[in-house]
Amino acid sequence: MLWPWSSSAPPIALRGQRVMLRLPQMSDYDAWYQLRHSSRDFLKPFEPRWTEADLGRRVFAMRVKRARVEAEEGTDYSFFIFLTDGGQQTLVGGVTLSNIRRRAAQFVNLGYWMGQQFAGKGLMSEAVAASLPFVFDTLDLHRIHAAFLPGNVPSRRVLEKNHFVEEGFSESYLQIDGRWEDHVLFGLTRERYEICRYTGRRV
Repeated sequence: MLWPWSSSAPPIALRGQRVMLRLPQMSDYDAWYQLRHSSRDFLKPFEPRWTEADLGRRVFAMRVKRARVEAEEGTDYSFFIFLTDGGQQTLVGGVTLSNIRRRAAQFVNLGYWMGQQFAGKGLMSEAVAASLPFVFDTLDLHRIHAAFLPGNVPSRRVLEKNHFVEEGFSESYLQIDGRWEDHVLFGLTRERYEICRYTGRRV
């Protein structure tokens, strides 16, 4: 596979009706900073603890480098989500495909975040939908795992719209805003995805 930072390769771009996903670039820094900074109070209850120092340009540069290395190694893909409108691209959030496992497991973990001013518009549902062919067709994986806080109804809706099903509950699963929090566990298999994709029905 050719990678998006290779001079001879076109960038990986995952597209939906209104959104486009790609790996971060240094030119995204200002937009990323403004979006994360303005959405801090909105995101804080759902993410690991972070401070203003984590929004620095040097930290972002390390993030860009790490995203490229991880994608090249095939372990993680950290995409930015852009709203495409009239030729303009506006950064609205991110989708992360992490901890890819091969051999007998063949799965990946899905995570995502959305800037406050763009939440509730269906953009995350569309971004997750755009990532599914990449997971199942390009990466040839068998399962996607996702987890969210029990009270996070919008996250549940994003997953249900993309045919994920509830598979369990995990106590003190992830550290969120400095505390170990319970999470609801959702999953999507290749079999369920293909039935829904080709028949248009839920199973």
